[in-house]
Amino acid sequence: MFKYPIIFLLLVAALPGCKKQDFISGPEARLRISADSIRFDTVFTSTGSITQFVRIFNENDEKLLLNNIKLAGGASSPFKINVDGLQGPSVNNIELDANDSTYLFVTVTINPTATKLPFIVRDSISIEYNGNIKWIQLQAWGQNARFLRSKVVQANEVWTDSLPYVIIGDLTIAQNVTLTIQKGTRIFLHADAPILVEGTLLVNGEQYDSTKVIFTGDRLDEPYRDFPASWPGIYFRKTSKDNVMNFASIKNAYQGIVVEDPSNNANPKLVLFSCIVDNCYDAGLLAVKSDIKATNCLFSNSSKNIILIHGGKYDFTHCTDAAYSNEFILHKDPVLFVSDFIKTGNVISTANLQATFTNCIFWGDNGTVETEIVTAKLGTGTFTVSFIHCLWKEKEPVANITKVNPVINEDPRFDSINIQKRFFSFRLQPVSPAINKGVNTGVMTDLDGKLRPIGLPDLGSYEKNP
Repeated sequence: MFKYPIIFLLLVAALPGCKKQDFISGPEARLRISADSIRFDTVFTSTGSITQFVRIFNENDEKLLLNNIKLAGGASSPFKINVDGLQGPSVNNIELDANDSTYLFVTVTINPTATKLPFIVRDSISIEYNGNIKWIQLQAWGQNARFLRSKVVQANEVWTDSLPYVIIGDLTIAQNVTLTIQKGTRIFLHADAPILVEGTLLVNGEQYDSTKVIFTGDRLDEPYRDFPASWPGIYFRKTSKDNVMNFASIKNAYQGIVVEDPSNNANPKLVLFSCIVDNCYDAGLLAVKSDIKATNCLFSNSSKNIILIHGGKYDFTHCTDAAYSNEFILHKDPVLFVSDFIKTGNVISTANLQATFTNCIFWGDNGTVETEIVTAKLGTGTFTVSFIHCLWKEKEPVANITKVNPVINEDPRFDSINIQKRFFSFRLQPVSPAINKGVNTGVMTDLDGKLRPIGLPDLGSYEKNP
């Protein structure tokens, strides 16, 4: 009498829908994420939040266990996560059925007036399963600023100091176009953001810290704020002309300023007045067969402060060119290198060179360099390099130069150098041998805007402290 019920129970037990599904456990398990990064491009003007999401797909024919989904920044991150209804910053043991998916929601809350925030806020999410880890990168705008991504200036523009500018990707000034930057403007550049000048760049800074124009990297948090090579640099290209930079500070670049090819009119290709180029990983100023006039400028603590190659025309007056080894850069190259040639592969090309340095200081210390000025001549054309009332360090006399009233191998006695605290003041102590050693050039003020005496100015970019 129990024959048929027993058969029925066996049939029910054999139905496929009732078979228990196993978890795939090997590292070969396939997991796909709809995006490997989330970017919040909204510019906040007041405290607010935005939510975005990605989908996580189990592409296996078995269930998959996500052991952990974690926000790297933890509870203190401005980002928050939610997976399958569970709040982060860490969510454990999320089960995904075979060929199924789940949503990962990400929220960011930003107060743009919180000045301790970097301009770009970053974090990441890790997804761990079967011994594997996948990552999702997060990025949002932080402080209130003008954010420009791969910007091309195609018509004349004027930038003001009402908000900082944050540049991501190339900033290109098109040919025959002028970008004018007014006093006090701050420009923060991402690691992928060179400034490419095909047209004209005019920088109208003024002498005070609040009115200088600043170019630096966009990482303002420690220790990144002092890293060299934080952004690529400013590049003046072949078609560029009539560039003027007044009271600009260029810091922490890979190459601070690069100037290519001669001027295409009677004006210098680049005029620098009271500018600071500091802490560049490669070159502070690199010029290739170009035309530069620099006055009251400080070139400091770059791997190679000034490089002038393949000839050109240069006029440096009241400039300080100094380098000290520190935790980021070893001083192992002369602070000034001048040549009339360039070597590309096995091909050497030469050009006429005319360079004049007046009332300048060339000094380095705490490194391996014994002669801070090096010249190299291979061509048969003009090679005129003059140092007029300049101070420098040398072991052997510098070749191929004309010198007038030099001060050689006397420490300039800069005001304060503290390598451990990264404090460098290249102003002069009252006992400096550079005091009253200059010749009148008509330069009426120094890098601080202090008046210079008409008769016997000091050497370098600063007049002595009172």
